[in-house]
Amino acid sequence: MNKEEVVEMTKLHIGEWKDLLILYKFGLDEINTKLKILNEEFKYMYNHNPIEHLKSRVKDPAGITEKLKRKGCDPTKNNAREYVQDIAGIRIICSFVSDIYKIYDMLDQQDDIHVFEVKDYIENPKPNGYKSLHLILEVPVFLSNRTEMVKVEVQIRTVAMDFWAGIEHKLYYKYEKSVPDHLAGELLKAAETVHALDEKMSGLKKEVDLLEASHV
Repeated sequence: MNKEEVVEMTKLHIGEWKDLLILYKFGLDEINTKLKILNEEFKYMYNHNPIEHLKSRVKDPAGITEKLKRKGCDPTKNNAREYVQDIAGIRIICSFVSDIYKIYDMLDQQDDIHVFEVKDYIENPKPNGYKSLHLILEVPVFLSNRTEMVKVEVQIRTVAMDFWAGIEHKLYYKYEKSVPDHLAGELLKAAETVHALDEKMSGLKKEVDLLEASHV
């Protein structure tokens, strides 16, 4: 089944997906609200915003169906909840690598959030150079007649990591997942440059923090 056929099929069943997708929208709302509060609290306490900006989205039925097909699963709502972890997704962009782990710690300390999975591609980058911290969080969504636990994928990365990932993503689709070797090599070199930049900026931040502390 090609992508066009998947889109047409899901159009026929769009109504069946609405009650599922609204749950994931509410899950995103819960996490987004928490992040905004935590960011403001952090700014108030430390005069520093760990979050530069947020991007969030709910995957559409065509995207969910396509992913289930790739996994060899029937395109049902139950299978979507069981096997597709990124129906709801948030990308958090930070200035410094240290901010990434501060945000993770703040989320992990929330009583009503369960950290379901952690993939640290910063400590252990992918072979192509990709870096980011990936979390799968479970958050309660309180409806009028029940409470549902909803999974939300959270990706946390620096501005530099996000820029690199955006370029890699464009090349990945331009060459239909088969990036030429010479471009893959250049991407890996660029990832090393991004790492060096993040290290340099972290060092500068430490110097600034020390100067500010000495004047208190």
